[in-house]
Amino acid sequence: MGAKSTSDAGLKRTLDVRTSRRTELKDLTAEIAKFVRDSGCASGVCYLYVPHTTAGVLINEGYDPDVARDMETAFDRLIPHKGDYRHSKGNSDSHIKTALVGTSEVVWIEDGRLALGQWQKIFFAEFDGPRSRELRVRIVRDPEA
Repeated sequence: MGAKSTSDAGLKRTLDVRTSRRTELKDLTAEIAKFVRDSGCASGVCYLYVPHTTAGVLINEGYDPDVARDMETAFDRLIPHKGDYRHSKGNSDSHIKTALVGTSEVVWIEDGRLALGQWQKIFFAEFDGPRSRELRVRIVRDPEA
């Protein structure tokens, strides 16, 4: 997974994410946290956006990796790959899972760090992998008080 930077009025980066399984929750917290630290932003928000219809982003417990695996298993059990779907591409389950998870998150930045809870991590949610994907990250600084 690499990252490329672009520059504009805000601070943004596109993370290139490579997944290895059809359904996979991939922890990207460390890379996003590093970008926030390197940005020098002391206070603001970090927007996360996935520009795909079969992948998303979510925040959940990341201390125990079994939680992510349990979630992957639950998604596949609740919305199986093969079903009575009409979509001809064979990935209707992936679209449904993404609709449930969502394609964006917002995390506050406080004291130059992501203001995540003690156990929270940021996960890229792959539902039609393995693939190469993107996660777009934008930092918006709070106005000076």
